[in-house]
Amino acid sequence: MLLMSKPPEEIIRDEIRALSAYHVPDSTGMVKLDAMENPYGLPPELKREVATLVGGAALNRYPDPAATRLKARLREAMDVPAGMGLVLGNGSDELIQMLMLAAGRPGAVVLGVEPSFVMFRMIATLCGVRYVGVDLRPDYSLDVEHTLAALEAHAPAVVFIAYPNNPTGNLFDARDVSRIIEAASGIVVIDEAYYAFADASFMPRLVDSPNLLVMRTLSKLGLAGLRLGLLAGRREWLGELDKVRLPYNVNVLTQLVAEKVLEHPALLKAQAEAIKAERTRLFGLLRSTGGVRAFPSAANFVLFRVARAAVVFGGLKQRGVLVKNLDGSHPMLADCLRVTVGTPQENTRFVDALTETLNA
Repeated sequence: MLLMSKPPEEIIRDEIRALSAYHVPDSTGMVKLDAMENPYGLPPELKREVATLVGGAALNRYPDPAATRLKARLREAMDVPAGMGLVLGNGSDELIQMLMLAAGRPGAVVLGVEPSFVMFRMIATLCGVRYVGVDLRPDYSLDVEHTLAALEAHAPAVVFIAYPNNPTGNLFDARDVSRIIEAASGIVVIDEAYYAFADASFMPRLVDSPNLLVMRTLSKLGLAGLRLGLLAGRREWLGELDKVRLPYNVNVLTQLVAEKVLEHPALLKAQAEAIKAERTRLFGLLRSTGGVRAFPSAANFVLFRVARAAVVFGGLKQRGVLVKNLDGSHPMLADCLRVTVGTPQENTRFVDALTETLNA
C-alpha cells in the first residue's frame, strides 16, 4: 500500500516554520555598505603569497581538526591570556550554535539584550532553546537593573552581550557589563566582533572571571570570505563545547590563509585605523545632514534615523548604494538605517546619495 507523504507543516517544527530565513540582498553593481565588511583588500604582494599557499594546499586531505598552527597564531594576534582555551567555528554563527546545543537542557533559557545581533535569538530558536530579551534604554545603553532582575528570574544558562553592540554601534559601560558577569550563574559570552574598532575588550578579564567567554571573528578585519570565528575562555568550558563541534569545521583554505594574513598585524591595524578615521568623518557628515539623527559608534558602521526610512532605503538603492534597513526589525529601531564605513570615496557617494534622496 502506497502511503501519502506528509506535508511540511506536519514534519517541520512550528517555531521553524514561523521564522523567516536570513536574507542577503543582491548587491550586484552597488556600493555595498550593508554588511559591516572591511572595504580594503589585501596588498598585491600578500595576495601573491596567499595564491602560492592555496596552489600548494592539499585539497585531497582533510584539514587539521585541531587547527593547531592557526590557534597558535590567533592566541598571539588576539592577546588571548595564557592558559585559556580556544574553539574555532565557521564564523561566530557556528560558535553560537555550539553554545546553544551544549547548554540547551530542557527548560534552559538564553538571555540577551535588545536590539542586538539577531542571530542570538534566531539560533536559540533553531536549537529549541527559549530566548529572553531585555530591552536597552532609549539611548541604547544597558538597562542594568532590568537585566539583573532577568538574571534572577530566569537563571539563564547563557547570556550574550555584543561589545560594541550591533546594530546600535555603541560600547556599553564596562562597569555595567562587569556587574552582569558577576551576577550571572551561567556562562556570559561577550561578542567582540568589532573589537578592532573599539579600543576596549574583556579578553584580559578571562583570567579573573570563571564564567566568561569572549567571542571574536576575523570577518570585520577583512577576511569575511573565510568565515572564521573564535571563542576564548576557561578550558573546562571549551572542552565541553568542543564535543558538539562538527569534525573538520574549519577548512584547509581558511586555516592556511588566515594564518598567513595574521602574520601581518601592522597591515590589519592600519586598515582598522583608516576605518576609524573614516567613521569619524562619516559620523560628522551625517550629523550635519538635515533630517538625519546619527548615533555614536565604536564599530565599523553608523546607525542613523530618518523619517520614512523604507522610502529612503529605496532611494539609496536607486542611486546605487546598498545599506541595511532596520525599520521594523525592533520597535527601538523604527525608521533606522545602518551604513557600513567604506572607503572615503564610498562614504562620500553614500552621503551624496542620501542628500539627493532626502531632497527628492
